[in-house]
Amino acid sequence: MSLYKSQTLKIYNSLSGEKETFVPINEGNVGMYVCGPTVYSNVHLGNVRTFMSFDVIFRYLLHLDYKVRYVRNITDVGHIVDDVDEGEDKIAKKARLEQLEPMEVVQRYTVDFHDILNAFNFLPPSIEPTATGHIIEQIEVIKAIIDKGIGYEANGSVYFDVVKFNENHHYGVLSGRNIEDMLANTRDLDGQSDKRNPQDFALWKRAEPQHIMRWPSPWSDGFPGWHLECTAMSTKYLGTHFDIHGGGMDLKFPHHECEIAQNEACTGHTPVNYWMHANMLTLNGKKMAKSTGNNILPGEILTGDNAFLSKAFSASVARFFMLQAHYRSILDFSDEAIIAAEKGYKRLMEAMESLKEITANATSSIDIATWKQLCYDSMNDDFNTPILIAQLFEGVRFINLLKDEKETLNAADLKSFTTTMQAFVFDVLGLEEEKTNGNTEKLEGVVNMLIDMRKQARDDKNFALSDQIRDQLIALGIQLKDGKEGTSFSIQ
Repeated sequence: MSLYKSQTLKIYNSLSGEKETFVPINEGNVGMYVCGPTVYSNVHLGNVRTFMSFDVIFRYLLHLDYKVRYVRNITDVGHIVDDVDEGEDKIAKKARLEQLEPMEVVQRYTVDFHDILNAFNFLPPSIEPTATGHIIEQIEVIKAIIDKGIGYEANGSVYFDVVKFNENHHYGVLSGRNIEDMLANTRDLDGQSDKRNPQDFALWKRAEPQHIMRWPSPWSDGFPGWHLECTAMSTKYLGTHFDIHGGGMDLKFPHHECEIAQNEACTGHTPVNYWMHANMLTLNGKKMAKSTGNNILPGEILTGDNAFLSKAFSASVARFFMLQAHYRSILDFSDEAIIAAEKGYKRLMEAMESLKEITANATSSIDIATWKQLCYDSMNDDFNTPILIAQLFEGVRFINLLKDEKETLNAADLKSFTTTMQAFVFDVLGLEEEKTNGNTEKLEGVVNMLIDMRKQARDDKNFALSDQIRDQLIALGIQLKDGKEGTSFSIQ
């Protein structure tokens, strides 16, 4: 029996503002679309957190035995600076500043995006479509909206008529806005725009002579509006009605609001059952921004080449740190926080290594079945990774008790416990054991030699030397632990 049949998953739906039981449109199958990056610069850490949230969601749905089609787009048509309908195209601006072709900019930063996500152990999406690869589909969506009387052409550009749409639909349903308030709080256009209403948004923009990225259309040589690509690509690969649409909290309005409007204008029905939004990442209590210098790139965490951290950290430590907060919570990144996360991560990995050495007993003194369901309950509660991590550390406690022979597990329970720990640590959370290198092996050899010298000193009743070895190792961050099977060590 598929796992999803025995588990009740609840998802917080931004559309209703409530946790709802997840019921896919087609049993056993999930269609999920997540807004990807605009590739005009290096992917920033906030993006990584958002995509990591949906990577874990993807992983858990797969773990539950769903067949998932996960679509995450690449925006390689640079939408307008500040995400409004006037101004300079982001990719074209970067191309001009760096004296490159726009597609060189796109290629450079798409490669960077993939390199970073690979380093952080992301699963690739099922489909990764590009905006430039779907210009024809976007033009067809515009034609459909015009045919419905909700889109209009003006001076070679095409706009979505928000007021007309709102006559039979609710523009603002996702963000809780209403059109009357939006219009009242917007300055008059004074005839300086082709738009009928200030809230109307571009479906197609006529390209000025200096605009590099342009395509032919029935209205002009130009380029599609930013919101349009996700409507065209999500419906092409997932249909006009699919299960999950995700992205950062900052995309809720206007981007996702406009997507809903475009879809409903074409089909007459809501496009998505569950809207999911991941919250922001701050740095030392402040918003991350290149302009203020309060910014760190994901790769700079791995190299330690930055002004904020005391040393380099592995991708798995950074991943573990991010998953200690719920995806809908604001998370603050700091040196102190990631150092603490590293200690927790190492404890978890040491326990996973010790688990391999645990042997079965005739009886069980730990209720593994209840603990296992608590792990599932945490993820079933809107993918609550911090609660899952707390349950995994309860598993770490079990491992230490089993190792010290204070608790026992029979063969069936040990197999269930081991499988569950491995599934949630590695498959669902996507953590990896840090790779050891030659220097690490040499360090272990030296420490083990000192442990042998300490044992000999104790056997010779030379307790002063024994304590000196122990204390000097502690000073170097190496903690010794004496047990029935000898002395082990951990690096703090």
